[in-house]
Amino acid sequence: MKQGLAAMKDIKHYINGQYVGSASGKLFDNVNPANGKLISKVHEAGREEVDAAVNAAKAALRGPWGKMTLEERTSILHKVADGINARFDEFLKAECLDTGKPKSMASHIDIPRGAANFKVFADMIKNVPTESFEMPTPDGTGALNYAVRRPKGVIGVISPWNLPLLLMTWKVGPALACGNTVVVKPSEETPTTTALLGEVMKEAGIPDGVYNVVHGFGGDSAGAFLTEHPQVDGFTFTGETGTGEVIMKAAAKGIRDISLELGGKNAGLVFADCDMDKAIEGTMRSAFANCGQVCLGTERVYVERSIFDEFVGRLKEAAEGLKIGPPDDAEANLGPLVSLKHREKVLSYYQKAVDDGATVVTGGGVPEMPEELAGGAWVQPTIWTGLPEDSAVITDEIFGPCVHVCPFDTEEEAIELANSLPYGLASAIWSENITRAHRVAGQIEAGIIWVNSWFLRDLRTPFGGSKQSGIGREGGVHSLEFYTEMKNICVKL
Repeated sequence: MKQGLAAMKDIKHYINGQYVGSASGKLFDNVNPANGKLISKVHEAGREEVDAAVNAAKAALRGPWGKMTLEERTSILHKVADGINARFDEFLKAECLDTGKPKSMASHIDIPRGAANFKVFADMIKNVPTESFEMPTPDGTGALNYAVRRPKGVIGVISPWNLPLLLMTWKVGPALACGNTVVVKPSEETPTTTALLGEVMKEAGIPDGVYNVVHGFGGDSAGAFLTEHPQVDGFTFTGETGTGEVIMKAAAKGIRDISLELGGKNAGLVFADCDMDKAIEGTMRSAFANCGQVCLGTERVYVERSIFDEFVGRLKEAAEGLKIGPPDDAEANLGPLVSLKHREKVLSYYQKAVDDGATVVTGGGVPEMPEELAGGAWVQPTIWTGLPEDSAVITDEIFGPCVHVCPFDTEEEAIELANSLPYGLASAIWSENITRAHRVAGQIEAGIIWVNSWFLRDLRTPFGGSKQSGIGREGGVHSLEFYTEMKNICVKL
């Protein structure tokens, strides 16, 4: 079975335990964003492949997977995690080829977390209690009510390109731990690690049909065929809000459940009583980590006026100290955007900022790169000031290494600015006044609030957004609640 990354030059679907090509013969290019060169050809799924994947997943629910004990199932998931770690370098290379991100980031976050998601949720499902109630009955004998968890069924997993392995297994891990089967549609930009995981699943002893992968795009392709399929019992999606609306409409037919982690335009609030070093370091990471391609990233920062000039000056200095380079550059801490197409979008906002009268503090264009990297999707880390709050640069999620910094005068004004958009995913507050931090955090309309930190979170806590940033919560028992149905059994005594 084991073919490895070398075999992934022709990326096929993984259906019912086998790699299969598309009946249509349709292929699309998977391109390295660091240099613009072809990595592989990817098969595009039609309805035939999606039907086969869903049917395989449905059958596996009634087969060995559905008959396994909890202990047997979770033991296999531990083997999946071990299998990823045993092939760590292979997964790391694949992830960096697809995304262009520095190995220093992917080796510490993407691959370890991608593996750990299987162990974390396997252990968690074994220790999640349900409930029981004794009740009186008219004849005096009583009754006992108790709840049990049962898998939801076939789960359609539609995963994003910014953290491909991590965010895919963040969904597949708990789904399988709860006894479901899955059909995964990875982003067309980053198909490799999702495909490679099929080999690990097979080696670990996951029965055929439990984990299936179909490749393709959204509309009139694998994504649409999956969300329209009547035999899929629930959908989990991380990505752009507009796509989430399309999935929500499709899921409404047949009343299928959804879990959506959608877009954001996250605000950072920096008060004069902050620790400036912490605020600069945290804002740097939240604005520029993964080339700004993080749903939790900060694209707008509001700074108390008395420290505004100092903050902007120090943020500029820090941004200009970033090293742009390819994954193999050990000193690089900023890679390319995921594709040239995405760079066109980001650069269009760079131009809108200038058109709307922004002061470009630093960046604003494309960096000069060596000839061998000139075809990559490189863009400069960029800081603006001076834009009005109705500028598209302030209101739209850009998903690039850019941030606008604006002054405020009062705490009330800062809260109003942070809450002014229809998104509500995350926010960061920088203040050494713990009373103020608690007070402000309680008033921010977002699902995740950091105080004097960023991207720090216990994996057992609820993760998700409010308003147009999503529906539902992932993480810990909150993931298990989505991937299971609670069944009440009432026994008359």
